[in-house]
Amino acid sequence: MNSAPTVAIVGVTGAVGAEFIATLDRRNFPVGRLTALASARSAGKTLSFRGQEVTIEALGEDSFAGVDIALFSAGGEISRRFAPLAVKAGAVVVDNSSAFRMKDDVPLVVPEINAHRIREHRGIIANPNCAAITALVPLWPIHQANRIRRVIISTYQAASGAGAAAMEELSLSTRAYLEGRPFQQKVLPHPYAFNLFSHNTAIDPATGYNDEETKVIKETRKIFEDPEIGVGVTCVRVPVLRAHSEAITFTCERPIGEAEVRELLRTAPGVRLVDDRAKNHFPMPIEASGQDDVLVGRIRPDLSDPSGHSVAMFVAADQLLKGAALNAVQIAEYLLPGRAA
Repeated sequence: MNSAPTVAIVGVTGAVGAEFIATLDRRNFPVGRLTALASARSAGKTLSFRGQEVTIEALGEDSFAGVDIALFSAGGEISRRFAPLAVKAGAVVVDNSSAFRMKDDVPLVVPEINAHRIREHRGIIANPNCAAITALVPLWPIHQANRIRRVIISTYQAASGAGAAAMEELSLSTRAYLEGRPFQQKVLPHPYAFNLFSHNTAIDPATGYNDEETKVIKETRKIFEDPEIGVGVTCVRVPVLRAHSEAITFTCERPIGEAEVRELLRTAPGVRLVDDRAKNHFPMPIEASGQDDVLVGRIRPDLSDPSGHSVAMFVAADQLLKGAALNAVQIAEYLLPGRAA
């Protein structure tokens, strides 16, 4: 790997693509050359990176010549087609889609948890689901100290998780609602303004779980390397532009109290406590937006478990950052010379 690698961004015009650009710059990632890739309709447009104009190119089979690291965020179909071509050309792919996450030979990485898996890659490293990352970053230090046997998660997922078009649809539909005008949604299956609904992924008719929920279950077990951990998830889309929130209740092997949980999280990497009972101030998506950390608060005993093994908490994190672009760039940082995990 070059000390100043050539970096390609696939899906550069999307919401996560824009955050790739901003995150690389903000974290002073040593980019030797930036290759900006998108669909043919965006080819020829330009974007600014570190004071220079970069021309967007149409993604094609020969787009990866000379590329060292390729950051993908253009959907599973694009990843399945083009990621192997990037690897064949000599690049290491960090993929933000679900295309490769559950493959045995592809590391699924949250750097705060399992950065050591990065060195096992065979050309592709998978970025986990955004809802999984949001839950697992704060759960990991607890799991290390006192194994979590079961976790129940309810998500409140923002429009950002469905991309820039969904964010625009939320803005436009809210304006129309307030002005008393009709609005026909095109991106999401249900009216979004002043509404919430089950996550807009396909539901398995046999289990009743949607695809987002199934991802969180499977990815938690793979990242924690614990196939026995019980995971229950309900994923809901809420009318928030950016940043996901989650209510989490977990049960540990041994009794655990809120003070112990708070102390474990106080110095945990990627976590910031927002837990002020006196002011009723806890994690909120409006405060998580634009922040790198997962905000954690409302830490309290689960009163339904008299054994003292269970604790509840509430978290919020920026889906476009820690849930996507930031996590991918953190992975890429471990690919640089001298940054072995």
